[in-house]
This record gives sequence, structure tokens and C-alpha cells, in this order.
Amino acid sequence: MSQSSLTQLVDYALAQRYEELDARTVNALKTFIQDSLGVGICGARVPFAQKLKGLCKSWGQGQDAQVFNTGEWMTAPSAAMINAWQIHNQEFDCVHEAAVVHPMAVIQAVLLAFSQRRGNITGQQFITAVSVAVDVATTIGSATRSPLTFFRPAWCGALGAVCGMAWLDGLSNEQTQQALGITYSMLGGTMQAHVEGTSMLAMQIGVAARSAINAYDLAAAGLDGPVDILDGPFGFFSLIERESDFPAAMQELLSEHRINQVSHKPFPTGRACHGGLDALQVLISQYGVKASDIDKVTLFAPPLINRLIGRRPTPEMAVSYARLCFAYSAATLFIDGDVAVDCYDEHKLRNPERLALAEKFVVVLDDNTDPNAMSPQRIEVVLNDDRVLQHDIPNTLGSPARPLSREQHLNKFIRCCKAAPQPLNNSQIQQLIETTDALDTLNNIDLLLPLSVPGDSPEEQ
Repeated sequence: MSQSSLTQLVDYALAQRYEELDARTVNALKTFIQDSLGVGICGARVPFAQKLKGLCKSWGQGQDAQVFNTGEWMTAPSAAMINAWQIHNQEFDCVHEAAVVHPMAVIQAVLLAFSQRRGNITGQQFITAVSVAVDVATTIGSATRSPLTFFRPAWCGALGAVCGMAWLDGLSNEQTQQALGITYSMLGGTMQAHVEGTSMLAMQIGVAARSAINAYDLAAAGLDGPVDILDGPFGFFSLIERESDFPAAMQELLSEHRINQVSHKPFPTGRACHGGLDALQVLISQYGVKASDIDKVTLFAPPLINRLIGRRPTPEMAVSYARLCFAYSAATLFIDGDVAVDCYDEHKLRNPERLALAEKFVVVLDDNTDPNAMSPQRIEVVLNDDRVLQHDIPNTLGSPARPLSREQHLNKFIRCCKAAPQPLNNSQIQQLIETTDALDTLNNIDLLLPLSVPGDSPEEQ
């Protein structure tokens, strides 16, 4: 009798060893751990952060783990929930495009909280656990062949995170499957929040992180759960994602760790916006195009891109909606000269000039039939003098085919640290960079979270 999909995946996960990770993979893991830490620090600036922390404290006090940027101590599930939400709440966290999974938001938040609570986790152990979790989450996501209906980043992220915790604890395959079954039974999150552009979209990531630790603790306490959660009649590939090819995805995993397939996000918007924004930056640089020159801009893109960011701007749109609106984001690029986290602040969303310019940008379906494809894309800019400028986008900036340089990555990290409600100064940012760069040499990762909290240095920001 052949092994179930879950048994194969868990066998793979628990067999991983740091010594078997090649230098390219370790470097990618450290890069995206660093990136996610910066994005999580910056995510503390979203106004709901204070209310969320207050709610979490009201649900139960604890000294298990800390929150990004403020250093407040919480129970591990609460710390994971807040930090996962902060990583994802500005749409600035990395993404595995083929899986349509944000692999680090749930995973890094959960594994940091779990590691702080457990204690004495080395940098090499943490790196390996993240690698395990990312491989699991993105392989499940990559196996799917159906369009998004449930919110895949939350579901896959939680299942991956549980495997990362199981690896750190040295669980057996059977114990890990029990924890995964309980997690699967607790998960939720759909694309409805994305369609409506509500704040619950990012909170689905937070809820998934909290559920992952709660489920893991229930399994540790002896609760049993379903184990055929991928292949069963009500399993992931039957109920949640109804078209899949797990054998092909598993075969791909055996040839390359999936962290090497993850894309940076150069802009704090839905990834689907990035191809068009990247192309517009190229045309601005080549032709000096200004907002006043534009008659109409059309982004020709696959169905997923149109579905995710083809929405129209409105004067009443919420921040979460605007981050998923290509028209608004593109207009912002021309008006502000960049797309930064403050471009989605409330006063800018209501600006009539910005909204009027946004009306000139549209997304149109191309002839791509892949429901999960994000590229290629093409932008066409019609100018007021009737000139037509075009730019093809075979690979989006930040993808493995067009990766951010080390300088671009660090510039993003520094900007994130300085945009936090409690900004880090230059020396504190440098210390955090040096520590995460040397993550594989740390005897204990407990100092990572405290480094996200500003000290008393009077150095100018």
C-alpha cells in the first residue's frame, strides 16, 4: 500500500538536517528571515496594533514570547498571532508565486514564539526549522491546480509551521500527523476578505498562527486528530483545493529547497501589483513619463492578476483594499515617486488628485489560462500626444529570476525599521543586520526579538 501524501511530506520534513542545507539555501533562509523581521517591525505602525495587543492580553497573560518592536511579553499563541499579523498587514512580506503562499508570515511568527517559549534554540536549529516549514507549506500550495477560494497563505503557513515545531521537538511521524490533523481542524480563512479588501485578510494570517500553536499544544496534551488531512474525502485536496498534483509537487521538492523559489516584495502592495509597478518604473526611467503625460495605462495580465488587483479605486476604499488596487498603487508611484508604506495612509487615500489619476489605469485579461500564473505581463501607456509606450514583464522584480540585490534588500530592511512606530536608529539597525547575517552562529536565538525594540541610544534617526 502506498504512503499517504501527508506521510510522505512529514517523513521528508522530519529527516531534514542543517548540515545537508547547501550554502545557497542557508543564505536564502537568512535573507528572508531578515526581511520578515524588518517587515514585522514595520507592521507595528498599523493602527489596530494597540487594540490587538490589548485583546490578546485580555485573553490571558503570559511571559512566553515577545512582540516585534515593543518587546511586550505575551503567551506564545498571542505573540505568534500579533507578529504574524504584523508581518503581513502591509502586504510587504515575501511570497512563493507558484504556490501563491506567503511562506514566512505564519511560519516565522510561530517559530519565533515557540522557540522563545521552549528556550535554547540555536540559530542553526531555527534556520532548519524554517526551511522545513517553508518546504511543507509551499509544496502543499504548489500541488494545487485550482484557483484560490480559501486563503491559501493561512492554511499552508499553519501546516508548515506545525512541521517546523515538530522538527524542533523531535516528534515522530505519527505525533506530527496528529498535530497537523488538529491544526487542519481548526483552520479557516477564505478569499472573501480579499475580494472585499477588509482588514480581516491580514488577520487570517494572525489567526492561523495562533491556531498552529494552540493545535500543537492540544496534540502535546494527548488529543488525537484526523490524519488523512490531504487525501481524505474531506481533506485539503478534496475540500479546500479540488484540483491538485501532489506527486509532481513532491518530486519538485526533492530537487530543490523551496526557499530558493521565494520572491521578495519591493513594494508594500499585493504581489500581483508588482509587475505593473516595476514596468512603470522602467518607462519612467527610460522616457521621463510624468503623471500629466498620461492618457491611459493598461496592464495586460493573467486571470489571477486581474482577479487580485484589477479592482477599481473608490473614495471610500479601506487601506487593505487600496493595497490590492493596481490603479491606486500605480497613481501613487507617479505622484510620490515611489510606493512606500505611508502611501496608504488615510489622508492619501482620500486625495482627489490621486484618485483622479488612478482612474486612468486598468487591468485587462490576457490569453493565459493558468489560474495560478502571475506572469508574464505587459504594460501599455498611451500618452496625451498619442505616443504609445510598452514594456513586457516576463519576470517580476524580486523573483528568483530577477532577485533584489543585497543593497536593495538592505535598503528595504532599513526603511522598514525606520518606519516603525518606535523607530530603530542606525546603530541599532546595523546590530540587527549583523546578528541576522550571523544567525547560523548563534547559540540562542532569544536575542532576536529584543533587538527589534529600540534602546536608549540618543543617536539621530
